[in-house]
Parts: sequence; structure tokens; C-alpha cells
Amino acid sequence: MKIMSTEQFKSETKESTTDLLNEKELDDAVLPIIQQVKNDGDAALFDLTEKFDHVRLDQLLVRPEEFKEAMEGVDEAFLTSIRQAKENIAAFHQLQKEETWISQPKQGITLGQKVTPMDRVGIYVPGGKAAYPSTVLMNVIPAKIAGVDHIAITTPPGKDGKVNPYVLAAAFETGVDTIYKVGGAQAIAALAYGTETIDKVDKIVGPGNAFVARAKKWVFGDVAIDMIAGPSEICVVADETAPVDYVAADLLSQAEHDESARSICVTPDANFAHKLEQEITKQLEKLERQAIAKQSLEQNGKIIVTDDLEEAFEIVNIIAPEHLQLMIESPAEYVDLVKHAGAIFLGHHSPEPLGDYFAGPNHTLPTSGTARFASPLGVYDFIKRSSIIRYSKEQLQQSADSIINIAHVEGLTAHAKSIQLRKDDQ
Repeated sequence: MKIMSTEQFKSETKESTTDLLNEKELDDAVLPIIQQVKNDGDAALFDLTEKFDHVRLDQLLVRPEEFKEAMEGVDEAFLTSIRQAKENIAAFHQLQKEETWISQPKQGITLGQKVTPMDRVGIYVPGGKAAYPSTVLMNVIPAKIAGVDHIAITTPPGKDGKVNPYVLAAAFETGVDTIYKVGGAQAIAALAYGTETIDKVDKIVGPGNAFVARAKKWVFGDVAIDMIAGPSEICVVADETAPVDYVAADLLSQAEHDESARSICVTPDANFAHKLEQEITKQLEKLERQAIAKQSLEQNGKIIVTDDLEEAFEIVNIIAPEHLQLMIESPAEYVDLVKHAGAIFLGHHSPEPLGDYFAGPNHTLPTSGTARFASPLGVYDFIKRSSIIRYSKEQLQQSADSIINIAHVEGLTAHAKSIQLRKDDQ
């Protein structure tokens, strides 16, 4: 974990470049998989699952008895927790619902917007070695609230050919009954183009590894996607009031995700920075995923010392972090200084895992600086908006000359004639 000044951070940021070689390597792996699925459908999915997940499946669809087995196998404490989280997530996302609206700005003019849910959505849930039931909740619940007709989940099976029981239990609790045992770039291709078993969807959402993210980028346009997510990241703004052990634990909570995760603390207190560095070393020794977290911190961990809090927020807005924790005195007073962040956590008792699992706001957030232009996943990601326009004959007559003038300037004379015909029809 490097301690650096604002100037050093800015200089390092300017020098960073995109790894084009890595992108080429990803494309060389992903594009043939997409084409194979388009050409061979289910057969490709069976073959690719055997190749990458080391299991030969007899069918792709999770059967009803597998849901039953999962619900009987998970402990009651987990089910209680997942139901409480579901309630919080649903309550928050209900507030995001949009309704169709109609306006009549003048007599004879009706304008509006019709809100319609998408028909079919595919959700990618990472699996295999790990279980991510929280991903199921955060993606399914807003889609359900939006009114999506059909929600399909794809997730890689374990070597036993089964989907993780905690993922299945979360899916059952949220009302999803269509889950396919397929992961990786092949799952994205199947959702985008369809196979004999898996129907083509309108939009693909959900996190995944680099191959999943790259596949989403390539199918975009044929199907909608939520975002192309990069490694997880956290930025903590801390002053002398922040408990140093809390800050260290929160930075490590992101570093344990994977070696590419980014954990950054920005502080105006140089003394705090050195204490934090020591505390991170101390806590790291006891971490179960120590090797992953250590590599993450060595590669991407930073403690940036600024002149004051105002400068700290300048750094925050350069980073545009996925998760931003304000562990400072009176954090609410500084929210207006934040221009770019996926989620903002206020105070010493609002750590990032609270948002990951339980509070209610979505944990699918923009990463890699995309918070400059992107938002968290929400109900609005599962709807479409159609404009409504109606003019009376009298109102069109009044507007005709203006429309004709603009059409002629653009050289679209047939547009002008469409209006002129109605103007002349007195």
C-alpha cells in the first residue's frame, strides 16, 4: 500500500494507459466462443461447459427438484437474512418506479411519455467456486418491480453439475424459476442470440469476470446491457475522527475480491496515513484471503495525503469511485462536493458491505471511473420510454411554416411536403 501526495497521484494517473494487448487476448478468446454458440446453439453450450467448468451436463435448465433440494439444504438463518435484505431492496427500488404521463400544454396539443417494461431480461450470476445470492437479489428485484415478463438467470455449475444452493434459494425467494447452468462468454452469447433451450433476451445484466465483460461489450447493439463492469473498488475519505481499524477493515473488504481490486484512502492527515498503513499490515496477516488481498494492495492500494478536505474531494472526483465512504466529521455537509461516485456511504457506521448486502440501494455500480457518466442498476434499467404526440388540425396549421422551413434547410423536401399537404387542406 503506497502513501503518496496529491501531485504524485495526479502524475501517476496521467501516465496510466489502456492495456491493448490484454484486450486483444480477451477478444481472441471471446469472439470464437460467441460464434460457436451462434452456430451450434445448445451443443456449443454443453461442449464449452465441459471444457471450462469440467462437467458434462445432461440438460441446461435447473429442474424443480433442484430448487426443492436447495431450499431444504440451506440454513434457516440464511433464509431469514435473505428475506430481510429482499424487503429492504424492494422498498428502495419501489421509489424508482416511473409512470406513464400525459401533458396538454395548449388546447389541441397532447404530449406524453409511455413507460413500458422490457419483455425478457437475462441476468448473469457468477458461480462455480463462489456463491453470490446477493447478485440475484440486486438484479431480479428491480426487474420484477419494473414489470419484466420473463427473467432468466445464467450461472456456471459446479463440478457436480449443480448450481450453488444459496444462489438457487435466493432465486426461489425472488420468484425466478428459469435458471440455466451455463457461465462465461458462452452464457452471454446464448442470452444475446438464443439457442434451442435458451430464449434470446432484450437486455443482459449482472457482473462477471473479464471474459463475461468482454462478451457483453461485443453483443451490445444486438441486445442491451447494463454496463461493462471492471474490478471492484473503494475510496475512503478519512480525517482524524475516523477509527483507523474501521478504515483498514473497509479497504481490505474490497482488496479481498480479487488481485485487480482497488482500495484507496484519501486523507488530509499524514499522521493518520501512517497509522493506517500499519493497521492494514496488522489486519492483513489474519485475513483468510490474504494472498489475494496482499497482491491487490501491492498493485493498486494507495493512501493519498492531501492539503485539506477540499483537495481530497478533488481527488475523489478524478477517481470517480464505485464505492465512496466519507469517514469524516459531519459527512453530510460534504456530499455536494462529490460529483462522481457510484454509491456514497456516510459516517463511521455505514461501511460498504452494508450496501453490498442489506441496506437497499443497488450494489451493481459503475466501476473504472465510469461513475462520471453512469448510474447504479435500477428499475429504470428495465423499462423503455415511448413518446406520445397528438396535434389537432388547427395546431398543426399554426406550426406548419416553422416545420417546413426546418425541413427545407435540411434538404428533406418530402418531410416538408408531408406538412404542406396538410397545410393546404383547408
